[in-house]
Amino acid sequence: MSKRFFGLLVVLLFFLARPAAAQSNRGPIYTVRQGDTLWSIAVCFNISTDALIAANNLSSSDIFIGDRLVIPGYEAFSGAISCDPVPYGETLRSIVRQYRMDETLLRRLNHIVSPTELYAGAKLILLEDENRPAWPGRANLQTGETLLELAVRADTDPWTIAAINHLAGPWAGLPGDVFYLPSGDSTGFPTALPAPLLSAEVDPLPLVQGSTAQIRVRAADAVTLGGLLVDHPLHFFPDEDGSYVALQGVHALLEPGLYPLRLEVSSADGHTQAFEQMVLVASGYYPEDPTLYVDADTIDPAITEPEWQQILALTAPANPDRLWDGLFLTPAYLYGGETYFTSGFGNRRTYVGQGTDLVIEGFHSGVDYGGGAGLPIVAPAAGVVVFAGPLTVRGNATIIDHGWGVYSGFWHQSEIRVEVGQRVEQGQVIGLVGGTGRVTGAHLHWEVWVNGVQVNPLDWLQKVFPHEY
Repeated sequence: MSKRFFGLLVVLLFFLARPAAAQSNRGPIYTVRQGDTLWSIAVCFNISTDALIAANNLSSSDIFIGDRLVIPGYEAFSGAISCDPVPYGETLRSIVRQYRMDETLLRRLNHIVSPTELYAGAKLILLEDENRPAWPGRANLQTGETLLELAVRADTDPWTIAAINHLAGPWAGLPGDVFYLPSGDSTGFPTALPAPLLSAEVDPLPLVQGSTAQIRVRAADAVTLGGLLVDHPLHFFPDEDGSYVALQGVHALLEPGLYPLRLEVSSADGHTQAFEQMVLVASGYYPEDPTLYVDADTIDPAITEPEWQQILALTAPANPDRLWDGLFLTPAYLYGGETYFTSGFGNRRTYVGQGTDLVIEGFHSGVDYGGGAGLPIVAPAAGVVVFAGPLTVRGNATIIDHGWGVYSGFWHQSEIRVEVGQRVEQGQVIGLVGGTGRVTGAHLHWEVWVNGVQVNPLDWLQKVFPHEY
């Protein structure tokens, strides 16, 4: 064997023996988590998938939980890096304190010009320090209170509070600010939330058109909660774990952008505090349905508006008794093999009145199941019937109250088999598929209302409400 051939063989074996994802030594390291894809990681860090592949010498786009990836474009930084939505209740100041990060560094990483850019649901890039100390308590600096008075109340001293919260000195505390304390029993982070609240979790973040928003709040003591999401008052109910939960629909036609989420908390002593932060609402990317030609009476505002107001009134009350448990069941359950979707939730629609120039723009407020007339419709969850009768647009209709402001509606039936006031159980037959009302053929239309807003019913088949975040 010649020396030249032997040398080439050694070089070839060296490259064959290299791992598929050998990493560069430049840039911080991201650890792949469940649900990550190469595309989602690239989007979060505002880089291309090709750059991510090249920086890590990947042979394909396949990645696995626990893989450690170099993030190109961030060569000025080192260490472990993460990218997550900004949680509700966090401000620039609270994030700096929670993660012990230099504010200038945090601004550079996230290209922050103004603290108002840290709205809930925005992406937040952090360099993580696993060795940061955990302070067990936190408290608000109340109006008219000095840091010395807060220190006495918390059994510590103002210099310690100033040091662990990175204040210039004991004089630098601001009224309403929330501080770490060296002792206490708080399990929450030093968010900007009022001190009676340990945490406030919003899911999903960002919110999405047509989604069901869950706001779960934990408090140190018994409190009374209220609030507002966009323009809908929130109704909080106690959950089994001692927290408080509000469910709120996000309208499918709400323009993507920033909207207020306000929390109001009243303590037993009558003291009331509030916190408001903008949250991001993202597009649901709903498609356009073909134009529908229907009976002009079914899109005439003189007829449709009174019916709409009737539906709004029926679905407005928030019954404090939660009657459902676990996942919802598809109302087409009993005719399984014949079930197919003819139209999805949120699809943009144009209705044209036959023989007229009347045109109505809107969206599909539920999901449509095909299968034919006479098939059985079942209750997706336990509840109480609050409406059962004929309507012009919705045909033979049934509305079930599941509690907590959650309702199901079933339109266009050929036959209704329940009565107002009747308690129904999950899987119970409540009617038969038909073609009454504004239809182009027999089908089951099912919609879910959450606190006065129609939401995607399929979410309720795939996710338990309320749920842990």
